[in-house]
Amino acid sequence: MEYWLISAPGEKTCQQTWESLQNVTAKQGDLSTNWKFHIPDLKVGTLDLLVGLSEDLGKLDSFVEQVMKKVSNYLGDVLEDQRDKLSENLLANGVDLATYITRFQWDMAKYPTKQSLKNISDIISKQVSQIESDLKIKSNTYNNLKSNLQNIERKQTGSLLTRNVGDLVKKEQFVHNSEYLTTLLVVVPKMHYQDWHNKYERLTDMIVPRSTQLVFEDNDHGLFTVSLFKKVVDEFKQKARENRFVVRDFTYNEEELAAGNNEYFKLASEKKKQLGPLVRWLKVNFGETFTAWIHIKALRVFVESVLRYGLPVNFQAMLLHPQKKNHKRLREVLNQQYAHLDSTASSGDKHDVMDMPGLGFGTGEYYPYVYFKINIDMVERI
Repeated sequence: MEYWLISAPGEKTCQQTWESLQNVTAKQGDLSTNWKFHIPDLKVGTLDLLVGLSEDLGKLDSFVEQVMKKVSNYLGDVLEDQRDKLSENLLANGVDLATYITRFQWDMAKYPTKQSLKNISDIISKQVSQIESDLKIKSNTYNNLKSNLQNIERKQTGSLLTRNVGDLVKKEQFVHNSEYLTTLLVVVPKMHYQDWHNKYERLTDMIVPRSTQLVFEDNDHGLFTVSLFKKVVDEFKQKARENRFVVRDFTYNEEELAAGNNEYFKLASEKKKQLGPLVRWLKVNFGETFTAWIHIKALRVFVESVLRYGLPVNFQAMLLHPQKKNHKRLREVLNQQYAHLDSTASSGDKHDVMDMPGLGFGTGEYYPYVYFKINIDMVERI
């Protein structure tokens, strides 16, 4: 969802500027829905400071947007199969993002207007840098936990050729505490079951007759036991391989199996325990970064408007939500409406600006009015 944050100098009054915009965009052509964007009286400082701040705010804008999207994307990752609920979890000050920006009110407690513009931008920079640092630590911790759990889950599923088989067998299916005998687990393709039954007793000497038993099967293979003398194990493995039977490297050990199960349940429990607090932290800090981002937009509009329109401060900031398919027409109308502010843009096209110190439009988008785009669609389309 795209919004255009613009400003134009006050005509006789700022209210008149607002009414003129409403008249040409909303009432006459239904080109956009508009709101006044309230920016408090901020400390102007010197022209040199404003020029430097203009560039710094552009960089800070990009940084905060980047961190905000990292938080948003990671919240989507953490929600996993509930990712479709991401947008309803992305709130700012307890309201949806569209409501927040269309009813924007400067947060005096967080960003006191008695402070200089530079100090306010420093407060935001430190705040968001801390969020980025905390996100890195929290995401690494949770990702490692999730990865370890997935590794165990991967071993408990998949092909019999590779998966963990400890949870598929029972103690009574093995020979225990024998000096001479042992039990092997052999993976046999389903199409070779009959072949296995016909051959296994004759693959080597010293095979216990009628000792094979099917203990588990998946779509492609069966898992069979076979008991034999320990001294022929290596020879049996080789002969089995020649006949497309795969002997799994497995020794039945109750303590190790119990430890493996305990590790899985321990990790699963820890993941569940961390999930709730992590989701809450991500939701809160998405809101923090989003509100910080919109305050930066407000700072940028203020600084650019003073640099463009001069002192005393006299401009009206306005938020526009262009109607679908009317972007081009809206841009033409705005350029006509404000063409008198800058003759270079009177043709209705945007112009490349090679070097206009302090105007903050080095991206190549330059219009006769101050303009910033705000896209609040945080959900990546997959």
